[in-house]
Amino acid sequence: MDIAEVAKRTGVPASTLRYYEKKGLIVSLGPQGARRSFADNVVDQLALISLGQAAGLSLDEIRSMFAPDGQPNINRQMLMEKADEIDALIKRLRAMSHGLRHAAACPAPSHAECPTFRKLVKAAASGAVERTLKSAPLKRRTG
Repeated sequence: MDIAEVAKRTGVPASTLRYYEKKGLIVSLGPQGARRSFADNVVDQLALISLGQAAGLSLDEIRSMFAPDGQPNINRQMLMEKADEIDALIKRLRAMSHGLRHAAACPAPSHAECPTFRKLVKAAASGAVERTLKSAPLKRRTG
């Protein structure tokens, strides 16, 4: 399948396909300099690349999950660690969401009179909120 067909079938621009090839994520069948063509399994490889990126994996991490023949060679430990990071991020975001919802619907006559809101402000002033949001963040690794 030529590069134009792969781009059409997957929605991945040809420039991105060339970049993925340069990074070693996919391999073209044709010689360098010729019009690139790919095996049919490149569609599945691109789907896995997209899934890995959505999970916050770097292209290097994703590349490590392909065997030399392009077949998946999944690092289960890395996936468990990534799932743990996502769970921690969800927990932090859920806590932030609850705090914002409380502040928006707080029945106290003034936010200054609300013990929960004052506790949130005190945590923010001490840097605790920022530290909580930054601790074990969902890592977006490059390259």
